[in-house]
Amino acid sequence: MYMTSRLGYIVGTFFRRSPKRAVVKSLRAQPLIVRSGVKMSSRKELANAIRALSMDAVQKAKSGHPGAPMGMADIAEVLWRDFLNHNPTNPAWADRDRFVLSNGHGSMLIYSLLHLTGYDLPMSELQNFRQLHSKTPGHPEVGYTAGVETTTGPLGQGIANAVGMAIAEKTLAAQFNRPGHDIVDHFTYAFMGDGCMMEGISHEACSLAGTLKLGKLVAFYDDNGIS
Repeated sequence: MYMTSRLGYIVGTFFRRSPKRAVVKSLRAQPLIVRSGVKMSSRKELANAIRALSMDAVQKAKSGHPGAPMGMADIAEVLWRDFLNHNPTNPAWADRDRFVLSNGHGSMLIYSLLHLTGYDLPMSELQNFRQLHSKTPGHPEVGYTAGVETTTGPLGQGIANAVGMAIAEKTLAAQFNRPGHDIVDHFTYAFMGDGCMMEGISHEACSLAGTLKLGKLVAFYDDNGIS
């Protein structure tokens, strides 16, 4: 398991990718197309698009938490654009990388990412943030919004879920993979807030991750300098 603050970018040497992943990455090496049809190739533009969508949705709803999306937009852009292997047209792809937003109150971060990367989350849903029957509830809910891997809200719960996903990946890989045939080969990424780090459940989960040597679990925490 690797942990870094929002100022630390993923180090390439953490990863050993199979040939299959090189193909997936080549297919995704095009500039991100925002739903408006505008090409945005600049990292700064993309990160600011995440920030703008997040703060506008929170402002319109007159409730929500814009801090995490604004603070973690840069590293989210790098992760989702350069490292996360996923398929918006097939969110249930079995060997996708998993992304868990443990600080679920910052849900507009993941909603903005899902919208910008082509999941079934149109602008109308972002405009209905935190409204009854929308696909953008105040906290992410699994099975309700495509691309959301687990329901998060109680601080620390998400990183514990992520540890469970990483355990599942390691167990299945040991059972099914053969030399030259990495059927199960994916990473689990988790974003955490300071509040997550202050809960006992996160301490126990991270301790277990270290004990089990879950080298394909990567966690980032948003150090707000206050907690």
